[in-house]
Amino acid sequence: MLLNRIIPCLDVRDGRVVKGVRFEGLRDVGDPAELAAGYAADGADEIVLLDVTATIESRSAMLDTVAAVRRAIDVPFTVGGGIRTIEDAAAALTAGADRVAVNSAAVRRPELLTELADRFGTQCVVIAIDAARREPGRWEVAIGAGREWTGIDAVTWAQEATECGAGEVLLTSHDRDGTGAGYDLDLVSAVSSQVRTPVIASGGARVAADLESAFVAGASAALLAGVLHDRLTTIRDLRRALSALGRELRPC
Repeated sequence: MLLNRIIPCLDVRDGRVVKGVRFEGLRDVGDPAELAAGYAADGADEIVLLDVTATIESRSAMLDTVAAVRRAIDVPFTVGGGIRTIEDAAAALTAGADRVAVNSAAVRRPELLTELADRFGTQCVVIAIDAARREPGRWEVAIGAGREWTGIDAVTWAQEATECGAGEVLLTSHDRDGTGAGYDLDLVSAVSSQVRTPVIASGGARVAADLESAFVAGASAALLAGVLHDRLTTIRDLRRALSALGRELRPC
């Protein structure tokens, strides 16, 4: 049985970590390498870095930032933002990433996931899905840093993406992002029940009970950002609280 994971997320713009609400109103919260090192030392199972303007600016992720974070941590490291080709992925992996997360480019050309999996292995390929609720039981996929709505059903897309070669789903609720209202558990459950790969819940966490609820709903891991950046809690405190709830986590 896979043990559940706690994963801090670093949304990066111009070499700095930023955070907003529902992908808007981004504010500077610190240096990526410094934050990553602190989170790793505090018990993070992994680190995710997403270059939030790479796709909009039609460029690859900032490799110097990736390399700086890699030097600062000794835990698994996923990088996303601007991964459009085999070459983009190879550059991110060479700079220090263990895995790459793909969103917009995979929606536009799902074969990219198969190409990446064939070249690097499914364990290196994460499909990042940003989704908003449209009606009960249906969520729409957004691309371009949450700015372009596709009309694609999120659950159907998660199934297709994993069948194409993605080895994990990073599932972000556009509605809950940055709100502290808790994960969209219906979304987590809907996707987790339809794919065989691990699902990372993202968007809305504030307290340990939110993480526990996501795990119960089927998530393998819980992603957090603003609640950690703003020091409303710590990974160590979340671990203690989850342990008290009977949740077994990976040792750190």
